[in-house]
Amino acid sequence: MDDDTAHSSGHELARKALEDARAKARAAGKAVGQGRASAPAQRKGRRRWSGARPDGRDPQSLGSVAGAMAKTRGWQSKLGEGQVFAAWDRIVGEDIAAHAQPTDLRDRVLSVSAESTAWATQLRLVQRDILAKIAASVGRDVVVSLRITGPRAPSWRKGTRTVPGRGPRDTYG
Repeated sequence: MDDDTAHSSGHELARKALEDARAKARAAGKAVGQGRASAPAQRKGRRRWSGARPDGRDPQSLGSVAGAMAKTRGWQSKLGEGQVFAAWDRIVGEDIAAHAQPTDLRDRVLSVSAESTAWATQLRLVQRDILAKIAASVGRDVVVSLRITGPRAPSWRKGTRTVPGRGPRDTYG
C-alpha cells in the first residue's frame, strides 16, 4: 500500500476506484459516463410523463397482475382446476351442490360423487348443462367430461380371511 492510499479518506478511495473502473471500461471499448436512459427518453420529441390514457406505469389491479402472471407462466389450467373445486356451489347451484361434490380432476375428467344412486342418475341426465356451466365459469379446456358415481357399497370384509368372489354384494348397484 503506498503513502497516498494510506492517508486518503473513504470518499477519495471510492472516487479513485470508480475512475479506475471507468478507465478499464473505456479501454475495453464500452461507452462510459453516459448514464442509463430509457427507450422513450432516447427518442426526440417524446414526453416522459404519463398522459390521459393508461400506460404501463399506471397502477394495476391485483387481479389483472395475477392473471397476467398466470398466463405468462402457464398456470391458467391449474387455476381453473382449483376454481372448479372452490366455486362448485356457485357453478352448479346450491341444490346440486348439496347432494354431489367433486372428488378428483384428472386429464380434464371431473369425478363427481353423488349421495345416492338417484342423484347420480339425475346428474347424468343434466351432465351437458353442468359441463356448460363449468365452461362458462372457468373456461372450456378445464373440464371436458364428467365421471359421476353414486355412493359406495358397504364393505363386507371382516378380518384377515375372506372368500374370493362377489358374495352378498351382488345386490348392491
